[in-house]
Amino acid sequence: MHKNRNHNLKHLKETRRQLRNNGTSAEATLWRSIQKSQLKGRKFRRQHSVDNHILDFYCPSEKLAIELDGDHHFSSSEWLYDKKRDDRLRDQGITVLRFENDEVFHALEALLEKVTDHFKED
Repeated sequence: MHKNRNHNLKHLKETRRQLRNNGTSAEATLWRSIQKSQLKGRKFRRQHSVDNHILDFYCPSEKLAIELDGDHHFSSSEWLYDKKRDDRLRDQGITVLRFENDEVFHALEALLEKVTDHFKED
C-alpha cells in the first residue's frame, strides 16, 4: 500500500499536536463518540492534515472529513475560505461534512447518523 505523501506533512506535526491538546469542548465530545472505531468500526484520526489543511477528524477508509465550526466560521470571509478549502479536498476525493459546534451538544445522535449515512457500506 502506498503512503499518501500529502497527508500529515512533517512541517505541520507540531501544529497538529497543539490542536489535539487544546481542542474545543465540542471536539472532545465528538471524539468520545468516534474514537477507537466506535462508529460502525470506522477508524477516525484527530487533527489529520491533507496538504496544508488540518482536518478536525478524518476517516481514511471512507475518505471522509468532519469539521466542527464555531462562530468565527460564519463570517462571509471565513465561509468563502472554508468553501475553497472544501473544494480542494473534494478534488482529492475527500468528502467534507461540516457541523456547528452546537449540534455536538444538542443533536449528537443525529450528527452521527449523518456521518454514517456517508459510509460506503456496513
